[in-house]
Amino acid sequence: MAGLPWELKCPKVIGVHLIGKLDGWTVPKDVILKVADILTVAGGTGAIIEYHGPGVDSISCTGMATICNMGAEIGATTSLFPFNDRMSKYLKVTGRSAIAELAAKHRHNLVPDEGAEYDKVIEINLSELEPHINGPFTPDLAHTLDKVGQRAKEKDWPEDIKTALIGSCTNSSYEDMTRAASIAKQALEKGVKAKCQFVVTPGSEQIRATMERDGLDKPLEAIGATVLANACGPCIGQWNRPEVKKGEKNTIVTSYNRNFTGRNDGNPATHCFVASPEIVTAMALQGTLNFNPLSDSLTSASGEQFQLKPPYGDELPSRGFDPGEDTFLAPPQDGSGIALDVDPNSKRLQLLSAFDAWNGKDIEDALVLIKIAGKCTTDHISAAGQWLKYRGHLDNISENLFISAVNSENGEANKVKNQLSGEYSGVPSTARSYKAKGIPWVVFGEENYGEGSSREHAALEPRHLGGRAIIVKSFARIH
Repeated sequence: MAGLPWELKCPKVIGVHLIGKLDGWTVPKDVILKVADILTVAGGTGAIIEYHGPGVDSISCTGMATICNMGAEIGATTSLFPFNDRMSKYLKVTGRSAIAELAAKHRHNLVPDEGAEYDKVIEINLSELEPHINGPFTPDLAHTLDKVGQRAKEKDWPEDIKTALIGSCTNSSYEDMTRAASIAKQALEKGVKAKCQFVVTPGSEQIRATMERDGLDKPLEAIGATVLANACGPCIGQWNRPEVKKGEKNTIVTSYNRNFTGRNDGNPATHCFVASPEIVTAMALQGTLNFNPLSDSLTSASGEQFQLKPPYGDELPSRGFDPGEDTFLAPPQDGSGIALDVDPNSKRLQLLSAFDAWNGKDIEDALVLIKIAGKCTTDHISAAGQWLKYRGHLDNISENLFISAVNSENGEANKVKNQLSGEYSGVPSTARSYKAKGIPWVVFGEENYGEGSSREHAALEPRHLGGRAIIVKSFARIH
């Protein structure tokens, strides 16, 4: 993109050796929450995470996908599992038998070599692993269920859960949903419903349609769940919460993949905790962080105390998947003669024009737009939520540039000093002021800049508004 040679550093390989067997309340989500606890959000930067060992075979194919999906939370270049029969079974059920057979034929190339060496090895005993809940504000702050309530008291985190949310691309497999539904069925037998708002987001049209066909949505809705459209939804901030004012402290628990400040609802005071769909569903029934479904009791409609049994579910649907509604529109075979006619007054679409080429000279007399204090994820660089409607309009979406980043000068977000006028204003307007006068600007930051979602606008917006360099101690792999 810059017209310069690109060097790619050879990644390290971190081995995660799994022994034992998943059982009861402990699920694949807890594996990656534990790995995040060990490695932190930056610990996998510049590394491939390779899961191996006898414990792998106790994890379903979609469970492995959940673990790999959240590899981005630890900065991993990529995550992988060795090919096994559970992968083969999933490929066949999803209409890809030929790939399953080809992989099986070359299985010896799709597993670790005998005596393979790793730059670092972590061992996790799945038989001893406890369910985890990580947060708030970062996916590597881990707690076991028996500790999180006490920590909430000590840290003055809101204990009452306002909303529990399950699903998204990370954790809405058929297995996830059948296990969550099994908990809902237990609650219904005792006349218990969710004590907080409960939201379910199917991760795909196929999952939505299969859930509906097999009746998985019914027990979830019966305990109070609202089933949303199969889209990113609250996971990426597409969530309207009129009942919670901006700045109001509140707690939500989700089975999503990340929980950075303001990500889900644009409210920096929302404390988001991440756990498995099973744990989130169970906690919704009591409506508080101070509830451990492994040991604590619920009160039935008749007043009796009862404990939830460990969830159960089907790895794959016995009748296969229902593909649902086919909304795919194939592009034309040859699109070279097609012109895009975009209304110049459109607020949501704008044709891109090329950035100015580098003149080959050093950057001189650049101003510092902002020196960012602390964590700066892609959500801080280019906020999601309501801004996503402008994804097709670079100039309009650039109005969210760094509006969530904290200015080290004053400890405030979206308030920087214009070096030309001496006045304080928002980051985007200050950047535009410099650009209008032809003055280049730079940004300073700290460690792991750009962690979180892969978001091209986080790279495009600074350049569009006249930025020339981002100077930080380290960049996240995904950025």
